[in-house]
Amino acid sequence: MYQRRDFLKTMSTGIALTAVTGKLLGCNSSSLVDTTGNIKEYGLQLYTLRDVMPKDPKGILKQVAAMGYKQIESYPHDKMGIFWGMTNNEFKKYLDDLGMKIVSSHCNTEKDFDRTANEAAAIGMKYLLSPWVGPKKNIDEFKKIAEKFNQLGTICKKAGIKFAYHNHDYSFKLVEGKLPQDVMMQNTDAALVDYEMDIYWVVTAGEDPIKWFEKYPDRFRLSHIKDRKKNVPLSDKDASCIVGQGQIDFAKILKAGQKNGLQYYIIEQERYDNTTSLQAVKENAEYLKKLKI
Repeated sequence: MYQRRDFLKTMSTGIALTAVTGKLLGCNSSSLVDTTGNIKEYGLQLYTLRDVMPKDPKGILKQVAAMGYKQIESYPHDKMGIFWGMTNNEFKKYLDDLGMKIVSSHCNTEKDFDRTANEAAAIGMKYLLSPWVGPKKNIDEFKKIAEKFNQLGTICKKAGIKFAYHNHDYSFKLVEGKLPQDVMMQNTDAALVDYEMDIYWVVTAGEDPIKWFEKYPDRFRLSHIKDRKKNVPLSDKDASCIVGQGQIDFAKILKAGQKNGLQYYIIEQERYDNTTSLQAVKENAEYLKKLKI
């Protein structure tokens, strides 16, 4: 199976960071949840559909819209980029016609980052994200990464969007007695750098997502909603499953996130057992439609 970690490692060389700038406009946590506790708008990380998206980007996006998704988070395809063979404006126009919007994208921060930031800002995107920096041997390396994040955040701010970092499990594993996630969050400027909590990876690392939302209020602005199979050891990292069929209590976790500044709820799934990626995306949407937080 093609693993996300392999994709991220080959996607960029050196530090794979991300960019975005500016303030989120007119967006607060409570406005994204209605009076009954339902999430008003939820998104999809297109990496979930990596097996079919490259074959027919427009056709797949049309199906995604029909499932109820209102937001898209993209990723950099090696040939079609984050706008899937279209210009930034063409991509926005197509999503507009479908009733969707691209709010963020993972990106290669080592290649054409300034151009990507400006193109993203021009169509109203909110975030560019660094999806991977990889495990490091010492904590000083993570301090240097934090410095780089601040630099990328500054570039993004000038362009008019924001920058954020998407975690995996390695940043929640002790290095020289410290957690790299703490080091990165404590050494980045909150005005420049936000974070996307991949809830699956926090749980896989043996940590409690709620405690992290509460420890760093208003820093985790985005989330990846990805469930983890029941009755599997934490050592099994490839245990993604359809949301609601696993062990993660999303109602409780997302409620805590919403109280602490979480603004984006983005579905991602990396593994499919006895189903297709499109069917999994549909079932994930059905779960979120009914979820109350």
